[in-house]
Amino acid sequence: MEARAIAAIILAPFALAFVYAAVHEFLRYKSDGRANYGLVYDEENGTTHVSGIADDEEAYDPDDFDPSSYQNPNVRQDVDTKDGQTIGLGR
Repeated sequence: MEARAIAAIILAPFALAFVYAAVHEFLRYKSDGRANYGLVYDEENGTTHVSGIADDEEAYDPDDFDPSSYQNPNVRQDVDTKDGQTIGLGR
C-alpha cells in the first residue's frame, strides 16, 4: 500500500471528527447565539468539565479550589485509634 493511502486512512477519522464538531458547533451557534464556555465544578463527584456558562455565572477558578475540603461519600469517615495508631480507614 502506498504511504499516502496509509496516511489518509490514519488521518481520516480525526478529520471527520473535527468536521463533525465544527458542524455541530455552527448549528448550535445559529440556534442559540454566542456561547461562553468555561470550567464547571461538579460537587457531587469532585470533578471538573468544560461546559457552557450562563452570562450571569462565573467560571470555576482552579486557584480557589482546596482539594482537602472534598468529602468522598464512598469513603468511611470514622477513624478508630489504638495506642496512637490510626486503624480502620477506608471501607
